[in-house]
Amino acid sequence: MLGPMSRRSFMGHAVIGAAGLSLAGAAAARGDETLPPPSSLATLPRGKIKNLEISRLLLGGNLLTHFTHSRDLRYVYNLARHYNTDAKILETLAIAEAHGINTLVIHYAPAAIAVLQEHRKRGGKMQWIMCTAHALVSGGMDAFKQQIDALVEAGANALYISGLEGDFACGFLNDVCGPDADERVGAPRMELLAQALEYAKSHQLPVGIGAHRMGVVADCEKAGLPNDFYVVTFHRQNYPSVKLYYDSRWCSKPEELAALMQNVEKPWIAFKVMAAGAIPPEAAFRYAFENGADFVLAGMFDFEIPADVEIANKVLSELKTRSRPWRA
Repeated sequence: MLGPMSRRSFMGHAVIGAAGLSLAGAAAARGDETLPPPSSLATLPRGKIKNLEISRLLLGGNLLTHFTHSRDLRYVYNLARHYNTDAKILETLAIAEAHGINTLVIHYAPAAIAVLQEHRKRGGKMQWIMCTAHALVSGGMDAFKQQIDALVEAGANALYISGLEGDFACGFLNDVCGPDADERVGAPRMELLAQALEYAKSHQLPVGIGAHRMGVVADCEKAGLPNDFYVVTFHRQNYPSVKLYYDSRWCSKPEELAALMQNVEKPWIAFKVMAAGAIPPEAAFRYAFENGADFVLAGMFDFEIPADVEIANKVLSELKTRSRPWRA
């Protein structure tokens, strides 16, 4: 069990642990072709989406693609890019696997995918749940199909329509961090969403729908779309920057969303649970699991993984009540 140690104070201890676990980084430095098998330092409870067995805590891909939500601190993007080199990404994946995280969620990014494939060549077993880089919004159905094909060819284990694409198709076009995020200002394009889902499912993989607004889930359930799971933002609103309305809030109605999800029988991956680092992981994980999430997706640097896995295990072991049955 964790004591009264904060995430920041744990950093020094985690770095020491990570140094002992730097399997991929050491192999990269030596130029080795394969990774030594990671020892199982920790395990995590798992659930299933279709036939895919997934750890309850998932590794987020944004930090690995250097896409950080950092309010107005623009230098953080460059900081992440300089820190998460290809060798560091390989090391991060190995550390995650050694601590029981078996699945990564990441968007289409050819350079990052090449590193993920290298991880597998070296013996890594990390599963990939992947979405397009908002292709449906910027390039339409043709671009969406091209990126889906590329993700499947790369080795994706599951696919999902990104949150921005889900929002777009359901008419939620306002800034997701703004005060009117949940106002529907565009005409819903459910036919487009259904076509995208049908094409993704034609590859015989589990396929989900992403969203930053609860209205997307409501629309999809009403339309009876046959998606296999949801990837929906979920976090509390008790942190200081929540009302900045600048890259600082991704779930404006958490109580209403939790109530809606009680009647949704498909698995739910909750993301942005820490509001991009504004909420401590123990509070964020506990809130998500207690209020119905089946899985928590968390962006983590390598040195954060040991602590976050221990926190997730602690929260799950202490979980007494949930407002929603486990759906996975």
